Amino acid sequence: MTIEQFEKMQTGHGFIAALDQSGGSTPHALELYGLDATSYSGDAEMFDRIHEMRTRIITDAAFDGDRILGAILFEMTMERQIDGLGTAEYLWERKEVVPFLKVDKGLAESTDGARLMRPMPDLEHVLVKAVLHGMFGTKMRSVIELANPAGVEAVVAQQFDVGHQILDAGLVPIIEPEVDIHSPEKAAAEQLLKPALLDRLAGLAADEYVMLKLTLPDEDGFYTDLVEHPRVLRVVALSGGYSRDDANALLSRNPGVVASFSRALTEGLTAQMTDEQFTARLDESIASIYAASLT
Repeated sequence: MTIEQFEKMQTGHGFIAALDQSGGSTPHALELYGLDATSYSGDAEMFDRIHEMRTRIITDAAFDGDRILGAILFEMTMERQIDGLGTAEYLWERKEVVPFLKVDKGLAESTDGARLMRPMPDLEHVLVKAVLHGMFGTKMRSVIELANPAGVEAVVAQQFDVGHQILDAGLVPIIEPEVDIHSPEKAAAEQLLKPALLDRLAGLAADEYVMLKLTLPDEDGFYTDLVEHPRVLRVVALSGGYSRDDANALLSRNPGVVASFSRALTEGLTAQMTDEQFTARLDESIASIYAASLT
């Protein structure tokens, strides 16, 4: 972590590109990119294809640090190279895009209307590697499905317990307690989530900062007090299954919140496009998400 990276994340204009599809979500990401299961044989080739997709995005002229604050990477992506540099090093040294690492190992089964993170027994080792690769921070995702106080509290408690380990490693954690956009109790779950987050934030030391990655709320501006909280470096929004147009429209109604989109960012990009078509489509996507993140 550098002072320049910290200042960019705190005050810079732009958004975070979520390029962290992992094992379970990789086949669907590749399918949307125009590569079905016949395009690879086995996991090794599948991960080669997804790295080629990410490399094409990251090295494209449209992908630049003027509009993109940071990028979230899968662990295997961090360990691979782009143009002779580690992916994280390439992002910062060539693009001035701040690198983050996805550290969770996926979701556990639903309990009390929520899905906690699976155990992360190798987290300490992963954090050491993240520091060596120049990562600024990490990201980890849980999912809240219902407005169950026990489930919401369990999600927030786990996120901040792991977050403290990440802070101790010298990294900034992105706390991501996603609220399922299809939940019949979405608004009520958000009403439980915000005070639980505020309570945990109050326990952070004056020199400890976290970022929050949240589902776009039903009530416009609902997370403004989190945006303005002194311990929150940035509040970013996940697209959560919304189309890019819908996600941008919702984002633009939440001042101070910036995007951290995955599928909405890569929507419409395919392996079959010419370089000119690919750049044009990516530039259009980045421009629209950037504009929505300026409000």
